[in-house]
Amino acid sequence: MHAHTHTHIHTLNQSQTQTLCVAVNMGLVMGTFSMQSNKQDRTYRKDKIDDDFELSIVCHRPEGLDKLEAQTNFSKQELQVLYRGFKNECPSGVVNEDTFKQIYAQFFPHGDASTYAHYLFNTFDSAHSGSIKFEDFIMALSTLLRGSVREKLTWTFNLYDINRDGYINKEEMTDIVRAIYDMMGKYTYPALKTDTPKQHVDAFFQKMDKNRDGVVTLDEFILSCQEDENIMRSLQLFKNVI
Repeated sequence: MHAHTHTHIHTLNQSQTQTLCVAVNMGLVMGTFSMQSNKQDRTYRKDKIDDDFELSIVCHRPEGLDKLEAQTNFSKQELQVLYRGFKNECPSGVVNEDTFKQIYAQFFPHGDASTYAHYLFNTFDSAHSGSIKFEDFIMALSTLLRGSVREKLTWTFNLYDINRDGYINKEEMTDIVRAIYDMMGKYTYPALKTDTPKQHVDAFFQKMDKNRDGVVTLDEFILSCQEDENIMRSLQLFKNVI
């Protein structure tokens, strides 16, 4: 998440900031939907027996839909549609990091999304198993699309907290921001100098680090994001996508 700030440090203007906010959320959400491409064409062709049979032969069988319905903000019917799409794209029932990177490359052909996809994959893979199961996918999607503001921002904080120590330092924020610039490629407008990500991070980190101790806590992150209208607007972009 990125913000427009009124400091003396060189920052992006409002239109650039909005573009970055959209890119972050687009990167978070859009890639996941390639796992359910053409879902409407495929969803209702198979009867109940076929579905049960196919569910039993995949390498990883997800938890029961009743349990997932209770744990997420999706209905059972929505979960069925999402699972069939996931299964069609990932017959083994899991997604490894290389496949995940290929998915993101499709959506950002003019940039290099591999580094951002790596960080995002690690956030989806909360169990550090080296793969994303349907449960991982659906829990994250539920948060990103239909979670509360605090839930969405907590998930995003975990993306930035690369070493998972409960804090975001300036190096971590710089790594993520640079990865986003790389992902956007030539569509980052106007043409940006190589030091622009660092300048952007300097300004944003200064705004977020309320007590000036060199790290950003979850509470500081959430408070700063809630104060920024561009970030709050971007959190609503995909609210009704399913």
